[in-house]
Amino acid sequence: MSIFAVDKLISQARILAADYRRTMGKPLAGISNEIAEFDAVNLLGLELCKPRVSGYDAMGTGEREGKRVQIKARVIADDKRSGHRVGQLKMDQDWDIVVLVIMDENYEATEIHEVDREAINEAMQDSKPGKRGAMSVAKFIAIGRLAWTRENGNETDAPWDNQSADQSPSPSKGKAEG
Repeated sequence: MSIFAVDKLISQARILAADYRRTMGKPLAGISNEIAEFDAVNLLGLELCKPRVSGYDAMGTGEREGKRVQIKARVIADDKRSGHRVGQLKMDQDWDIVVLVIMDENYEATEIHEVDREAINEAMQDSKPGKRGAMSVAKFIAIGRLAWTRENGNETDAPWDNQSADQSPSPSKGKAEG
């Protein structure tokens, strides 16, 4: 299947997932993770693991070279992040960083945050034994770093300077397309 075909399928999946959620009042199981994987791979320059590997979903390239990456998704239809949880983290598996793709009610990525394993381990020191691997979105954001936004693209890139002679924005400042 060509990249174009996958891009088109994900675009249709976004529409279906949003319509299903509005109509049924609940999310269509599993679809947000598939969309988040597609967005994380394309927006952060990751390579999806094929075949699937236990513990992580993708391998990093560029600044994340060699990092084993878990990808998590959360649809937040309002601006309130309280009460939202990150999916269960696989603490007993091998991985290096977790990225959380936050999507709006149309399943479009708005932000991607990332946290390394050490920061997650430190944050979970005080967790109850049965709650290991469970974390709120607010906590995840507080201990992590913003990696990508819909408005600015990759947050590790230097900001575009509208005062310099070169008036063209960086090509890596792409926005999620749907």
